[in-house]
Amino acid sequence: MRIIGMALILAAGAALCGAAQAHDIQIHDGQCGYSTQFDVHVTQDGINFWRDAAHPGKVVMHAGHLSIDGRDVVVSADDAARLRDYENQVRSVLPEVAEIAREGVNIGFAAMRAVLLTFAENDDERRDMVGRLDANHRQALARIDDGLGKGLWKQHDMDDVIEGSIQQSVSDLVGKVTGAAVKAALSGDQSKVAALEARADSLDHTIDKEVNARADQLGKRADALCPRLHALESLQQQFQFRLQDGSRLQLLSRDRANPQKPGDAGDHAHAD
Repeated sequence: MRIIGMALILAAGAALCGAAQAHDIQIHDGQCGYSTQFDVHVTQDGINFWRDAAHPGKVVMHAGHLSIDGRDVVVSADDAARLRDYENQVRSVLPEVAEIAREGVNIGFAAMRAVLLTFAENDDERRDMVGRLDANHRQALARIDDGLGKGLWKQHDMDDVIEGSIQQSVSDLVGKVTGAAVKAALSGDQSKVAALEARADSLDHTIDKEVNARADQLGKRADALCPRLHALESLQQQFQFRLQDGSRLQLLSRDRANPQKPGDAGDHAHAD
């Protein structure tokens, strides 16, 4: 899962619901794509990186000290300084990623609420669907708060959030909108079709006014993380210690689909 992309993809509900009305919200993260094969947990006692299927399986860094798979690694004074810098930067980045994820969720549900309020047929249906939507919204935010909000990054947690509360809300709303369109078309009543089209037009205006500006700001916040991720990658390329097999420790990897920034080092040896 991409580190910045994972936060922004939580706004997929907005894009999906918008697409149902021929209105697409797109949030871009520029040429800044990074991923990690590790789960990460930031605690007072250090930062833990771990994974199940490759070597090294567990990396712990704290205050310039490094442990790999339970073995203390002797590092130079320069590498100890780099490790402290790396730890401090990770500690500062994760809370921002959590806030971006929260805002992505909020944007997605704001768009879905706009769809719901536009196409609900009556007050009872509106109350019922709003209740379910709000419950799913709270559940999605709680998942973020219990994970990233507590310094815990797990690769598949965000996928679970999307597939759970967000995807359920998207499915409910797409079904509602599609049903309304089919019902109007089959009725043969052009006034009903025109009324539905008028609702869609008003939804476009609502999305433009209430959602797109927030989406643009979210994209800017995500882009602002790029230099910080570049700095982390640069630090790990400067580590002088090596793993037992002679390879370089690589906790963060640039996505292959993204070009290297000018001046990038050519050494991208993996630790596994």
